[in-house]
Amino acid sequence: MKKTGAALARFALEQLGVKYTFGIPGVHNTELYDELNSSESIQPVLVTHECGAAFMADAVSRTSDSIGTLVIVPAAGVTHAASGIGEAGLDGIPMLIISGGIHSESPYRYQLHDIDQHSLLAPITKATFRIAAHHEVIPTLYEAYRIATGGEPGPVFVELPYNIGNFLGEVDEMPRFEPIEAPAELDMDTLRQAAKQLVEARRPGLFLGWGSIGAQPELIRLAELLGAPVATTLQGLSAFPGNHPLHTGMGFGAYAVPAAARAFADCDCLLAVGTRFSEIPTGSYSMPVPAALIHVDINPQVFNANFPAQLCLEGDAAEIIPALLREVEALQPQARDQAVAARIQQDKAAYRDEWFKHNSGDRVNPARFFTELRLQLDDEAILVADDGNHTFLLAELMPIHGPRRYLSPSDFNAMGYCVPAVIGAKLANPDATVVGIVGDGALRMTGLEMITASQLGLGVPVFVFSDGELSQIAQAQQIPYNRKTCTVLKALNIKALAEATGAAFVAIDNDAGCGEGIRQALQLAAEGRPVFVDVRIDYSKRTRFTEGVVKATLKRFTPRDKVRVIGRALLRKVTG
Repeated sequence: MKKTGAALARFALEQLGVKYTFGIPGVHNTELYDELNSSESIQPVLVTHECGAAFMADAVSRTSDSIGTLVIVPAAGVTHAASGIGEAGLDGIPMLIISGGIHSESPYRYQLHDIDQHSLLAPITKATFRIAAHHEVIPTLYEAYRIATGGEPGPVFVELPYNIGNFLGEVDEMPRFEPIEAPAELDMDTLRQAAKQLVEARRPGLFLGWGSIGAQPELIRLAELLGAPVATTLQGLSAFPGNHPLHTGMGFGAYAVPAAARAFADCDCLLAVGTRFSEIPTGSYSMPVPAALIHVDINPQVFNANFPAQLCLEGDAAEIIPALLREVEALQPQARDQAVAARIQQDKAAYRDEWFKHNSGDRVNPARFFTELRLQLDDEAILVADDGNHTFLLAELMPIHGPRRYLSPSDFNAMGYCVPAVIGAKLANPDATVVGIVGDGALRMTGLEMITASQLGLGVPVFVFSDGELSQIAQAQQIPYNRKTCTVLKALNIKALAEATGAAFVAIDNDAGCGEGIRQALQLAAEGRPVFVDVRIDYSKRTRFTEGVVKATLKRFTPRDKVRVIGRALLRKVTG
């Protein structure tokens, strides 16, 4: 039969269960967009910028069983999307990227968009493919999907050249997608050793990353059996319910909230699941990891990278943790006292009260805001944060109750994530409340993407923490330099931005306005309107994370550099 490559690609994507594609059409993919427009199961979404498209696709993959998919033009479309692709690549999020390509049989050189896309994307993708013939289209997309979702997930790039995508070619068949499920091979000896160590430990603890989310019920049961405190990574904030008595917060150590720092102070055996022990969740590698470390991860390259492990278990947490739980249960561990959980709750309450007592003047106290927001959201609400000071405020002050209910950029740490990601998350979860928290700096990057939310009729409230600075970096400058360079922002008229993008507008100017402002925003969103909420936030009190990381980073300096940094800081404090 004769088919265009675009028709074959559409068939393959339908077989793979793709529900949305994100991108901007161009001359190299017009045929594919025409095919997608005719699909009964796929909705192509026009974005304002391909970076936003990638963040939308990322959110779809994080919050649903459908893979986030880009359909973009070559060259500029690829470079624009690269930040979102890189975020998915470092965070372990599956993504399909389908780009057009130059005419592969043209005798002419210097065609439009003629670059080596594969070399460009190689460092931030799991694999790249360039389709050479029509009969390769369907098998290549199936293989790309298997690679993207297999092992440690990640993005995979497929280039569909202009002449194959737009022109007819001969194919013998259009095979349906057949999932390949390989049975898990569990290392039972190591599992039994791990179970024994955890049961015999005096003060075991759990540290959970995004890779542990598929085993949340078993991890809850395991923590309860062991009486173990549970900390998470930033990306894994939703790996364990924030309202569980054993939940402590993000990370542990001097950079973490007091509940986590105290609960893990004498931890003698740590079970770490689905985490790389990367810079942010370990407080710039200052986390006091005990010698008895049991590390579970699907990617063996993370073992012993930053902290040596006594036992390593390679594989999917969704398969390993249930088996580990069975081994622990077989050992019939003795019931632990409730002192750990009681102390965690006391420390959490004390930290919240410390924030409540902070005088925010005529601006909004972050603890007041997040306490009110939590009260007005159900457990299934999805919280999307951007990168910035607000990210760590949320991590410290806003409990996340359900799995996959929190999204933010992590190891790649790209600003501009929030607004596009709330769109992707809402499309993938139309019945859930999806709320965004973004700083006024990150908003400048992708705030215009709210046009897409308006065009799609998506009710998504985005709370903009306005303080007039790139706060996280401004604070990092203020401590050693006593000055802020290129981190002070010109005031942004968010009300005008709302009007320009078709969004509603709400202002929260002080603590007294939090309750009503949040209610109004959620009500407008429930009516199908995107909403910008201008929150005049107070950043005068630093997070534990910021203070702890500054100290931890300084400790790693050489003595000469420590003297220089501290001396300069003291001098500038005196002289200004």
